[in-house]
Amino acid sequence: MSLQGKTLFITGASRGIGREIALRAARDGANIVIAAKSAEPHPKLPGTIYSVAEEVEAAGGKALALQVDVRDEVAVHQALAQANQHFGGIDALVNNAGAIKLTGVQHIELKRFDLMHQINTRAVLLCSQAALPYLKKSAGHILNLSPPLNLATQWFAQYSPYTLTKYGMSMLTLGMSEEFKNYGISVNSLWPQTMIATAAIEFQLGSRESFKHARTPAIMADAAHVILSSANRSLTGRLLIDEEILRENGVTEFEHYRFAPDSNDKLMPDLFID
Repeated sequence: MSLQGKTLFITGASRGIGREIALRAARDGANIVIAAKSAEPHPKLPGTIYSVAEEVEAAGGKALALQVDVRDEVAVHQALAQANQHFGGIDALVNNAGAIKLTGVQHIELKRFDLMHQINTRAVLLCSQAALPYLKKSAGHILNLSPPLNLATQWFAQYSPYTLTKYGMSMLTLGMSEEFKNYGISVNSLWPQTMIATAAIEFQLGSRESFKHARTPAIMADAAHVILSSANRSLTGRLLIDEEILRENGVTEFEHYRFAPDSNDKLMPDLFID
């Protein structure tokens, strides 16, 4: 399986899981469009579209860094058109950009809920719609970073506003897989089995202490690589877990994905994983 010569348009790719997916594909010789807001360094969150572009090139891929706000309809359409012109097509859209606030209805600020809805659910619809003309030509992929639809009440009781926006992404996955099947486009979701150690999570939690219970973003990148390498809609309409799809493809050893390889601490399941 190889993504050599394929063009991936990845939102939120300036850091974290999006960056790792970009670098994994770059090692195959893929073309990577790094579409994110971070053009200037953040004091607490490392990585910009330009630093990741340099890493992609160093890893063996070709890079196009585009500053894009996935809430901006005009900017999204322009970015996809520019990516198509630059690389001569688009083979995959990875909807990785996300916003999170873990609080309930009682305490959520409406502007924060609007932000989560716009960057999570709405951006998947917008980016997929804008990418559709190019993905029709390539019979390509849409991959959404969203969870399985776990209806256990615990995932609604504590932070239903966030849950709603992430489940909306997954429902779009199921809908688009059917809607786009006549175009040969594969649409899937991917979610981690365990907590993933990223700077954004560290920023949310305030420390790295919990990372001894986490895996590195590399497991999500390897799982995304399997999905994006599949052909002829052999994999579509699924809400996948990283460990699950890797096991389906023969991976049996996961210890090397631990953030703290010498730790015996139990890994922490991610949100929406029982």
